[in-house]
Amino acid sequence: MSDDPSANDALGALRAAIKQAVMDVREQTPLAQSFTNFVTINLVANAQLAAGGTAAMSYLPDDVIATAEIAGSNYINVGTLLPFFKNALPEIARKLHENGKTWVLDPVAAGIGETRTAILESFRDVPPTIVRGNASEIIALDAMWGLADADSTEPVTRPAGVEAVDEVDAAVDAAKRLARHLAKRSPVGAGAVAVSGAVDLVTDGDRTFRLPGGSAMMTKITGAGCSLGGVTATYLAVAGPLVAAVAASLLYNRASEIAESTSQGPGSFQVALLDALWNVTADQVASSEIVETA
Repeated sequence: MSDDPSANDALGALRAAIKQAVMDVREQTPLAQSFTNFVTINLVANAQLAAGGTAAMSYLPDDVIATAEIAGSNYINVGTLLPFFKNALPEIARKLHENGKTWVLDPVAAGIGETRTAILESFRDVPPTIVRGNASEIIALDAMWGLADADSTEPVTRPAGVEAVDEVDAAVDAAKRLARHLAKRSPVGAGAVAVSGAVDLVTDGDRTFRLPGGSAMMTKITGAGCSLGGVTATYLAVAGPLVAAVAASLLYNRASEIAESTSQGPGSFQVALLDALWNVTADQVASSEIVETA
């Protein structure tokens, strides 16, 4: 704990907001629709339900745009792409922006392929409210959007499918730049970036937090990160970007720890994770270790 009373007050206020967000999701069951990849669509929907929200999945631009009018927030995941996505996703992002709707982006495998790159580049001027990804994806997206200073000496990451080849620490500056960029264009006047890793990092461009914990078993099932993105959108339906991103990450850390302790392998872990998302309490999430850094 910091010796600075104001810092302690700020962290206390964040914890109170996290607890409120967890309770609000479970009381309000907000709808967060998803345009997510085919590999993980089932887990994303079930995770949103287990966290207390409501799920809707669609791939039709007009359907997504119409549903956004009644949804609390939205989630776009660029994992498994089909040819029509190249036109559909930019159109959806533009309409969400024009209509003042919040959304979460998971830039899966950012940096691989011309189509994926074109889609992600199209989001620059009509960006999401939250970006959630691994360190390599965050660094790659920052480079795609040209947010780094021209004289930056930061090394350029190389894509490696959906797995990170960079440590979370390498993405700190990129994450802050992205968060500030999101905030400038956000319908709620704020944005956040969540970087998943051994120790998660969440920033709004001003405040930065490290969130220890979680389970290495999350890397042994398909869709752990994707479903976290969907649950982040669920929280964004009831809370601001920073609180939503931190709360969802902490929920997953606590739930994955519980799931690991009761499972025998990846199959039972996935089932146990859904159960734990349902059973973790608001106090458990809000009392988790949070380390604020410069």
